[in-house]
Amino acid sequence: MPYIKTRDGTDLYVKDWGSGRPVVLIHGWPLSSDSWDAQAMALADAGFRAIAYDRRGFGRSSQPWSGYDYDTLTDDLAEVLEQTGATEDATLVGFSMGGGEVARYMTRHEGKGVVAAGLIASVVPYMLKTEDNPHGVPEDQLASIGEGIKKDRYGFFQTFLKQFLGMGFISSPVSSETVDWAWSQTNIAGLKPILACAQSFGHTDFRGDLPAFRVPTLIVHGTSDQTVPIDATGRQAAKGISGSQLVEYDGAPHGLTITESDRFTNDLLTFLGK
Repeated sequence: MPYIKTRDGTDLYVKDWGSGRPVVLIHGWPLSSDSWDAQAMALADAGFRAIAYDRRGFGRSSQPWSGYDYDTLTDDLAEVLEQTGATEDATLVGFSMGGGEVARYMTRHEGKGVVAAGLIASVVPYMLKTEDNPHGVPEDQLASIGEGIKKDRYGFFQTFLKQFLGMGFISSPVSSETVDWAWSQTNIAGLKPILACAQSFGHTDFRGDLPAFRVPTLIVHGTSDQTVPIDATGRQAAKGISGSQLVEYDGAPHGLTITESDRFTNDLLTFLGK
């Protein structure tokens, strides 16, 4: 079963590794489920069932014209849980944009079957800078993402991913080949999905979803995240989710699941009880 079909006929590519308590991994923009491979292998080796899927429009999944709002994307997540049978004792772990699906699942689907959650360098609760969200990203900066992609998609992502992965002039936490791999992932995503999802993660307000988190929740965020600022997201999520655990990675960039892979994997396994 590499694919499942959603209620609107969209085919979602699904990886299902190992057996045991399910951990569902939701990838960030503009990558694919392959970005979770290191964690998925470690989870399967530790006795968990690791389920990762390509969001609609990305990776090997279908590229429909519509459905890139968070309500629809969260319904896709619910379909993945239902059709893989991961409807009991599941942990949802969302990276970056993927944190939004986790948050919205807690309200729209009342957290059905979920016993724990992870928000990793997540956009939750709100990315946009407003009067009541002063640490967010200004509208013109968010708008420049779409403008840059429309002007020169491939050049934009070369620059974007270097910031995403903390590449500097003198030192870097990853190889240039890793950046090339990430860039290749952006090239197989659809243009409409890329643009529509950028609009969704930049402008969807999840603050109202936070009280619905009634399960143990791990929040991990890098203090040097220039893509999703920690003051507007990780730290605010920790304040709004009762009993959550915030782990800050000092100096880590946005793509910490890759740049701090071993540390993050160990923290995730510890959180899960292994």
